[in-house]
Amino acid sequence: MALCCAISNEVPEHPVVSPSSGAIFEKRIIEKYVQENGVDPISGKELSIDDLIEIKTPPIVKPKPPSATSIPATLKLLQDEWDAVMLYSFTQRQQLQTARQELSHALYQHDAACRVIARLNKEVTAAREALATLKPQAGITTVPQPKLQEKATVLTQERKKRGRTVPEELTTQEQLRSFRTLASLIGLHSASIPGILALDVHKSDTSKVLTGGNDKNATVFNKDTEQVVAILKGHTKKVTKVIYHPDEDLVLTGDYVLSTSEDQHWAFSDIRTGRLLTKVTDNSNVPLTTAQLHPDGLIFGTGTGDSQVKIWDLKEQSNVANFTGHSGAITTISFSENGYYLATAADDACVKLWDLRKLRNFKTLQLDEGYQIKDLCFDQSGTYLGVAGSDVRIYLCKQWQELKVFNDHTATATGVRFGKHARFIASTSMDRTLKLYGLE
Repeated sequence: MALCCAISNEVPEHPVVSPSSGAIFEKRIIEKYVQENGVDPISGKELSIDDLIEIKTPPIVKPKPPSATSIPATLKLLQDEWDAVMLYSFTQRQQLQTARQELSHALYQHDAACRVIARLNKEVTAAREALATLKPQAGITTVPQPKLQEKATVLTQERKKRGRTVPEELTTQEQLRSFRTLASLIGLHSASIPGILALDVHKSDTSKVLTGGNDKNATVFNKDTEQVVAILKGHTKKVTKVIYHPDEDLVLTGDYVLSTSEDQHWAFSDIRTGRLLTKVTDNSNVPLTTAQLHPDGLIFGTGTGDSQVKIWDLKEQSNVANFTGHSGAITTISFSENGYYLATAADDACVKLWDLRKLRNFKTLQLDEGYQIKDLCFDQSGTYLGVAGSDVRIYLCKQWQELKVFNDHTATATGVRFGKHARFIASTSMDRTLKLYGLE
């Protein structure tokens, strides 16, 4: 018995059955009826499209209708089939053309991506080659490196010549023990952010005194005229160390200064113009607490907050050696004029003496427990060592005998320097004063 649609009485192509009446329908016809009426056409009960149950039947080839037996009807059927074939062929050609366009576009994108990648690889290779070429030339570009090396040779010869004999003009131990306070100067730095943290005296012109303060500035002061020569600005935090370059013939004049800061940078500046020439970051990301130039002028040392002393090449701006041994943050370092010794101090209340040739500690001065060491300084002959901290102390080198103690400051002393031939001693303090000591 063939399935017949209860509405059209024809064999359905997609038969479905209604659970309400059990009747069989052509799917497209019953869906239209349900959408319009919402009930089963046989039983009249409520019915939805989701309630219809699809009947799976094998595909049936529809027999030719009796009308197709005539020649005109056969021609009509053939025309319909031809139209269908042409329509299908047209659709396939459209889809093929679209696929070709999409493929062509994708190929163009792929080619462009390959060209971009090739260009970027070429640029990266060129950049790496340029970087490799620039590395040997890294340094202070405004200073010819051959001139630095030439002058360093002269400085080394002069240092060695000075080191052979003690100058006759050098202040004797007895005279140094008789030193008294000659002057007490105030007002070099901001009163709202009090405290002088760093001190240096120009070796060839001892009238020039350089100080660094809590106010983030470095100040150049002439002690003879008692006038401020320059105020250097550039750091974002307090200036913990200031140093004159030892060579007054370097580039234009000797008016260049090296400074470090807790912003993890060391800087090289022109004190006449106040212009910052070079600023370098310590890659250890640890605050720099102090710095000192070697007498030869080509290397310098910095102290860090993690108990390390680092030696730097000024031309290459690179770290070349490290010293460890202290148990606290480094507070100060100082190179002896003999070029071989380095004195360092930290929050562990001791002064360590290092041999730069053997990279070892050969002497340790243990001070009183709780003594705060803020600065160290050798005189130009390497005969005396000054220590600034809870007070200002002067030691005789080699014997390491204490010669003099100054207690004039009302707060912690932060810096100590010797004048030429140790004719005077300068010290700074958190009490905002610069004091000068000598013979009356």
